[in-house]
Amino acid sequence: MRYKVIFLLVFLFAASVAAFAQEATDKAADEAAIRHVTSEFILRRENDDEAGLRALLTPTCDQRLTSGRIRSGRDAVVQGALEATRRTGGKRSIVLESIRFLGDDVAIANGSYDSMGRNDGTDLHMQTTMVFVRVDGEWRIDAIRNARLPE
Repeated sequence: MRYKVIFLLVFLFAASVAAFAQEATDKAADEAAIRHVTSEFILRRENDDEAGLRALLTPTCDQRLTSGRIRSGRDAVVQGALEATRRTGGKRSIVLESIRFLGDDVAIANGSYDSMGRNDGTDLHMQTTMVFVRVDGEWRIDAIRNARLPE
């Protein structure tokens, strides 16, 4: 009987270690996927790729601009982002500094957002917070919040 208990404990310990290792692997894959969606968001925006940009966003996505205005819905976010890129020019980049999972299918990411070499000669350095949700197995952007850094 004693050996059965020891065997059961060893089995349970091994199963929990394997589950933890799988969870860490899944989390790393999810983080990589979220970073990829973020880089694709910038790339598709810069390439004026409306269909590609639309595919990265949920239908209910919204975006708070540095002005405080909110673009509500995927159409408004896509059209506003593309129009702003055409109008201001320059090169944009987002570097995610942290990703926190609020559940299996929801994550919040924070990072730096830069817009350099703009048509008006200014460079903007901002912070961004993005909410991601997993839809049909794929990570999508559900919310974007941009804020200028104090000067």
